[in-house]
Amino acid sequence: MLIWICAALGAGFILTFHQARMALWALLAGLWILAGWKLGIVSSSTAGVMAAIAVPILALLMLRPLRRALLSRPAMGAFRQIMPRMSATEQAAVEAGNVWWDAELFAGRPDWRRLLSTPSPSLTAEEQRFLDVETEHLCDLANDWETTSVWQDLSPEAWAYAKDKGFLGMIVPKAYGGLGFSAYAHSQVIQKLSTRCSAAAVSVMVPNSLGPAELLLHYGTEEQKDHYLPRLARGEEIPCFALTNPYAGSDAAAITDTGVVCKQMWNGEETLGFRISWRKRYITLAPVATVLGLAFRAVDPDGLLGDEAEPGITCVLIPRDHSGVNIGRRHWPLNAVFQNGPTTGDDVFVPMEMVIGGRAQVGGGWRMLMECLAAGRAISLPSSNVGMSKLAVGMVGAYVAIRRQFNQPIGAFEGVQEALARMAGHLYATDAVRRLAAAALDQGEKPSVVSAIAKYHVTERARIVINDAMDVIGGKGVCMGPGNYLARAYQQVPIAITVEGANIMTRTLIIYGQGAIRCHPYVLTLMRTAEAGELKPFDAALFGYVGFLFRNMARALTFGLTGGVLIGAPRDAAPQLKRYYRAATRLSTLLALASDLSMATVGGALKRKGALTGRLGDILSQLFILSSVLKRFEDEGRPAEDLPFVHWAAQDALARAGAAWRSLLANHPSRGAALFLKLIGAPFGLKTSEPDDRCAAAVAALIQTHGPARDRLIAGSWAARVEVDPIAVTLAAFDLYPQVEAIERRLKDAVRGGVIARAPQNLTLLDDWAVEAQGKGLITTQERELIGRFAAHADQAIQVDDFAPDFDIAAGMARRPTDTAPARTKKRAA
Repeated sequence: MLIWICAALGAGFILTFHQARMALWALLAGLWILAGWKLGIVSSSTAGVMAAIAVPILALLMLRPLRRALLSRPAMGAFRQIMPRMSATEQAAVEAGNVWWDAELFAGRPDWRRLLSTPSPSLTAEEQRFLDVETEHLCDLANDWETTSVWQDLSPEAWAYAKDKGFLGMIVPKAYGGLGFSAYAHSQVIQKLSTRCSAAAVSVMVPNSLGPAELLLHYGTEEQKDHYLPRLARGEEIPCFALTNPYAGSDAAAITDTGVVCKQMWNGEETLGFRISWRKRYITLAPVATVLGLAFRAVDPDGLLGDEAEPGITCVLIPRDHSGVNIGRRHWPLNAVFQNGPTTGDDVFVPMEMVIGGRAQVGGGWRMLMECLAAGRAISLPSSNVGMSKLAVGMVGAYVAIRRQFNQPIGAFEGVQEALARMAGHLYATDAVRRLAAAALDQGEKPSVVSAIAKYHVTERARIVINDAMDVIGGKGVCMGPGNYLARAYQQVPIAITVEGANIMTRTLIIYGQGAIRCHPYVLTLMRTAEAGELKPFDAALFGYVGFLFRNMARALTFGLTGGVLIGAPRDAAPQLKRYYRAATRLSTLLALASDLSMATVGGALKRKGALTGRLGDILSQLFILSSVLKRFEDEGRPAEDLPFVHWAAQDALARAGAAWRSLLANHPSRGAALFLKLIGAPFGLKTSEPDDRCAAAVAALIQTHGPARDRLIAGSWAARVEVDPIAVTLAAFDLYPQVEAIERRLKDAVRGGVIARAPQNLTLLDDWAVEAQGKGLITTQERELIGRFAAHADQAIQVDDFAPDFDIAAGMARRPTDTAPARTKKRAA
């Protein structure tokens, strides 16, 4: 009897674990009762009673017309009462783009083969040449010091070059005269520019992400495409897009800028159009734009377009010189000098032909914006912030190797190594996220949740990288001047945090808000069908949901009791990393279960519980970051030298996910749900830990050492050269340092024997030391010259800029540059 009962429980658990079909449940139930009767465990009458109970239950569940009438119809009514109400704009945002690997992570059973089979991002020969030649040259023409302190903009030379070489039309197809680049090529260009000059990166980024070009490509009429796209590609037009209103920032769908449908004389004819009034701010490129994209709320009180009095948000494209357009003043965002400013208009008549997509797209603007943002958000800010992080890691890694205190490189101190490890580890992870997001776009995906994860976490981690970099180099990072490569990045990091969806909103609303609905295999279908009263698809989704919920309960309990050791890892994955695949699968299951219980216990109020949705979103985000790290290692051919980066980034992601899980349980609004999650999902706790000191030391050593691991980590950066910019002296000294260090090691015995003193820590004395060593026959003439070059570069790398006491801040600090500034800077400053 006991074996028979245990067999039933075990079989039921296995069926639940695999979310088996009802037909299989019915078959095994019948065989179980039959076996009990045949083996004499139960009498024939008892078996009959059991069958009499089982048959109606199974019939109710399997006969769909009966199930719909008795179960699904009342469930639909109840679901309508508890499901969150969505406005049309919220629905458009939720439905924007599509789902991809994020859906696998949200469903609790990720198919790792799908991720690993995604093609690695790559460049065509044409794209690589553009990156190596044109992008490199634009980097030579623009740097943060000159743009912020001399020009307050890109120089005229840099603007002309960017326009002439097609930087403003990278996404425009070749048929319209553009470059027709892939998402990955677009990302690579923005990344490289960001290792050099934020103004250049932003000025190129905006026309190629959320802006008129992308909107025209997807929604414009043929006439609009033929007119504008070639002009945008040639740089004859500079576009901007005006969305944000003073009273509708993060809540952009609530913009109060209004356009009233009317008829007015236009070019000598009565023309249908809009009379629009707007107040916009934070509009990048607005001060120099020649064509203004504008989002407004269309209203049609006289029914000129139809029966709908408020068609909704609409997008138009207006020439700068259009009557009534007020554009040209500037904001000053934290000393960043990319062109950014407000634009206004009062009762400006705009003919219907200027609506992007024509009359058919009136009211479709919010959907258009959300769908384009799903792609643009995955490229622009992730690419620029990874580039900024590569600049910091590359320069600071070199600096700590050549800078000595207490007779040893400062990179040897454990406190410094902790900061270096964070910098390099976060860079490895964020670059992996950037690459994977771009690869998804190039495969035709528009992953809105992934793009939100990329925007939020890459910008937040870039802030950590820059803060750590500033701590490490100290006064070198504080004193402004041509030789300071971090100060502007430090000032401007908060800009990325606030734009394209402020990070607080992105974390608490977008990542999980969209994820819970779009990525869940059943919730969106339930909401749509319940709203529409479609019983048949609602029934299928409802019982799919029930099976999904119980499946994740069974999986969570199994993994919790066994510590996840029974979880399979992909066969083709790197053996050293299989434990991370297992940990990610377990966390995916916990996330799915926690999401369902949270939706069930909190209901429609869930979207107002920002702390709860933020923690659930954190788990999803860390799973995506971990996935990106594992995918990157495979894509790059499993280089063994990179394993410290991989281990640090993977352990950090798991530690952050574990912290979010524990915080979720401690603060969940439903204490019953929290207790259930703990008992089912992690009865012995969820053991995650941050990277240890040995891992941190290994990571720190890699970025202070010439080698393929460091090269891969900062690949795609501007090739700094001393003849172009003084910041390159740090890298020039770093290139010479291994040879200098080898000479010092060779002379250890001579130092111990008192033949010559230890090499001085003061680099201004190092050349004299080398002369003495040569005079004693300890080094050659070539070695003395090498040490002299190293000393000159390293000394300049350590120095900071200074200015005359009466320098004029308002006129620009570069008016009186130090002698370390390159000749070109001095000439322009004069």
